[in-house]
Amino acid sequence: MLKGMKMIAALFTLFLTVTFVTSPLLTAPFSGFRADQLPVPQITPPIQPAGYAFAIWGLIYGWLAASALFGIWKRREDPAWDRARWPLIVSLGVGTPWLAIANTSAVWATIMIFLMALGAILALIRAPSHDIWLFRIPVGIYAGWLTAASFVALGSTAAGFDLITDQVGWAYLGILGALSVAAPVVLKTGAVSYGVTVIWALAGICVANGLQIWTVTALAAAGIVVLSGLIATTRATGRAVPS
Repeated sequence: MLKGMKMIAALFTLFLTVTFVTSPLLTAPFSGFRADQLPVPQITPPIQPAGYAFAIWGLIYGWLAASALFGIWKRREDPAWDRARWPLIVSLGVGTPWLAIANTSAVWATIMIFLMALGAILALIRAPSHDIWLFRIPVGIYAGWLTAASFVALGSTAAGFDLITDQVGWAYLGILGALSVAAPVVLKTGAVSYGVTVIWALAGICVANGLQIWTVTALAAAGIVVLSGLIATTRATGRAVPS
């Protein structure tokens, strides 16, 4: 029975990876919430990284696909892989329709991307200590980007409903929120790929804002310094892994 469940999990992971990776082919392109999706239109919100940063999705899609194929081929009954697969299945299952939802509802897209991030982070925490390049690293990159993207979605949506503060205020809150999640994950997992991916997103925020909104740039840059220090700390204590 347990052996059969492991095989089912491996098959589900492969199937949902395929649906997740191919979903952009079946939906309209998404580059942020449209002006008509929110009461207060969000045109280039300061929490959103520069456009080039989103190219990381190509790396994420390709590496997750390679991981799923290797998993069904060589690790379909591996208990360590099985333990990490289930939260990844949740993340990929929610992520498959995400683009379609994001093009229609900013609120539901924000809720869903937090669920995706939660599943991905839990999969990273449970990731096997072996096969680092074929599980921990791709899942680490995926989880790191979703951590940042979740707070980008939250900041854009909340500012779009004029909640609490304005665009710039939500940029501050979004950066601090992403750091409040990323820092403990880096310390717990020692996952370099996760931390570096969040840094990639923060760098994209710096580029997007430049000197025009220098306070947002400064806060994102400070976040880069903090995460870099945490990664260095885990390496110094021997807890960091290549992933």
